[in-house]
Amino acid sequence: MRSIDHIDLSRFDLNLLVAFDALMTERSVTRAAVRLGLGQSATSHALARLRALFGDELLIRGPNGMQPTPRALDLVEPVRSALAQVTSIVARDDAFDPATSDRTFVIGMPDSTEVLLIPSLLAHLREIAPGVRLLIRSIDRIRILQDLDADRVELGIGLFDDGGLQHKRRLLHRDSYVCIFNAGLVGIEPPITIEDYVRLPHVLTSLVESAHGVVDDALAKIGLSRVIALTSPRFTAVPFVVKQAPVIATMHARVARFFADALDLTVSPAPILLPDVSVSMIWHASYDGDAGHRWLRDTIRKLSDSRPPSLNLWLSKADEE
Repeated sequence: MRSIDHIDLSRFDLNLLVAFDALMTERSVTRAAVRLGLGQSATSHALARLRALFGDELLIRGPNGMQPTPRALDLVEPVRSALAQVTSIVARDDAFDPATSDRTFVIGMPDSTEVLLIPSLLAHLREIAPGVRLLIRSIDRIRILQDLDADRVELGIGLFDDGGLQHKRRLLHRDSYVCIFNAGLVGIEPPITIEDYVRLPHVLTSLVESAHGVVDDALAKIGLSRVIALTSPRFTAVPFVVKQAPVIATMHARVARFFADALDLTVSPAPILLPDVSVSMIWHASYDGDAGHRWLRDTIRKLSDSRPPSLNLWLSKADEE
């Protein structure tokens, strides 16, 4: 790497790094031009200058569109970190006023978290930040880091593994697993025994298209297995299945109790040892000093400490309409 003494920064156009970030995000000159608010020819010219600057093609055409070179992939995080630092230098800490802001925040979360958090969050925003909008996207722990790095999502909420140095995390709360079932259909009362647990068919929620979960790992340790009748990627569909079919599900306690109260279902401690889970927020470091982003994270943290409201009132009103 060349020393900064040998680089004439006065002749360097910082906008080239902005263009590089857009090109790496969109993988298309046309879409990058729209993102940058430039014409396609100007964006193509920026790509040519970037290729000359870095001595690499950066983007090459392939059967599935333009693909980044290994050199380009190596540059993505350093460039984004540099842009984030420049942004933090010039940004004002008091630039965000929730009462007057019309900003849109892109948040990724599974549907179970959306059910528990978004009603209270949106109600809170309509009261103190009526111009702020939320765009919710479905995510999973496998894809979230890519979504954050590509700026498709500004904030993720859920169960996440450790990210890279460019990712920030904050714990919201810890949760445990419980069983949920229709006691009348399955013919048992809590606490459920291990014999009934492996005898009854299960509903499994999986975001990775696998009919294997943490329960199966725990059962295997004690030489047991279960029968899975249904695998679904949607957490919030499971309680409605359990309501009408003689099956059981093992879910996070908060969402299980939420739906058990609404649908008159039974909750029981799981008869096997399952690990607690940590629900966290995760975001790219480029948003760490963003005043609006900090305000949103703090708001979510405070609301997540509150007990989710019951669905009974909502369902009774729906029945009346």
